[in-house]
Amino acid sequence: MDNNIDNSPELEEEELFEHHRHVADKGQSLLRVDKFLMQLMANATRNKIQKAAEEGNIWVNDVPVKSNYRVKPMDVVRVMLLHPPFENHIYPEDIPLDIVFEDEALLLINKPPGLVVHPGHGNYTGTLVNALAFHFENLPMNSSERPGLVHRIDKNTSGLLVVAKTEQAMTHLAKQFEDKTSEREYIALVWGNVKADEGTIEGNIARHVKDRMQMAVFPEGEIGKHAVTHYKVLERFGYVTLVSCKLETGRTHQIRVHMKYIGHTLFNDERYGGDLILKGTTFTKYKQFIDNCFKVLPRQALHAKTLGFTHPITKQFMQFNTELPQDMQECIEKWRNYSKSNASEEDE
Repeated sequence: MDNNIDNSPELEEEELFEHHRHVADKGQSLLRVDKFLMQLMANATRNKIQKAAEEGNIWVNDVPVKSNYRVKPMDVVRVMLLHPPFENHIYPEDIPLDIVFEDEALLLINKPPGLVVHPGHGNYTGTLVNALAFHFENLPMNSSERPGLVHRIDKNTSGLLVVAKTEQAMTHLAKQFEDKTSEREYIALVWGNVKADEGTIEGNIARHVKDRMQMAVFPEGEIGKHAVTHYKVLERFGYVTLVSCKLETGRTHQIRVHMKYIGHTLFNDERYGGDLILKGTTFTKYKQFIDNCFKVLPRQALHAKTLGFTHPITKQFMQFNTELPQDMQECIEKWRNYSKSNASEEDE
């Protein structure tokens, strides 16, 4: 959601799409590209243009340039982004929101599983952004032109998201995520018995070299973005473990990828192979038990439970918590009962 924060959409390829194209005329005097674009793009601030340049999204004559590049006559200046231009047409949709907290600067949303955060590859309507456009007017745009979004969580992950209602709140909150001063705790059910009671996973994350729908860990640090996850065991059920994960960084699929990297794929995480029986017995009765768990929890077992940050106006640190959603609670209770009955059978 996660960052610094990673707001790139989950595309199959890291493909860039042209959003704006301007050809400098023959009489163009030398002018910094950020100033050049400010003159031509009505809603663009210099700060946003400079950030776009830093992220490699401003191209001149088919080459990415920095914001201090000086435009000369007949240069072809393009703004390239990771999502198609028509994604910017946000259609307001009356989708209910579970608002945990709201004031004039921001709101906290408890996102249900199955709700996509923003339009992207294959999901152009029915997203949280469409709902925000219906319920709120004039939300500030982030660097990816998405209203209100400071961070995001995956479609099938439930839990807390903060949404900025003003430009000041957007800038202030985004900086906290970038500076790693926000607090984010997730609860996950993972395959296997996690040996250490607590630990830290560190390893760069980038797209998988063979499967572009997956992310992967590149431990040597030459590829990908730096990522750190701190985990702590909450409860052990034998074949699965309930853990708390605190994010120091917020990369795409970070917890899902990091936990798989240490051999503990999230329970029922289809994309990373957690929807198979990775631990346990070969008994038919056990297979039936797992199938029942998958039916109760038809998604990866991951919930964004805690979110903490400094309020952009009051400067007070605020912390919010949510209950585990019913599907995760039911699945955990099934495992709790299963492990107790197994333990009692072993004691006999």
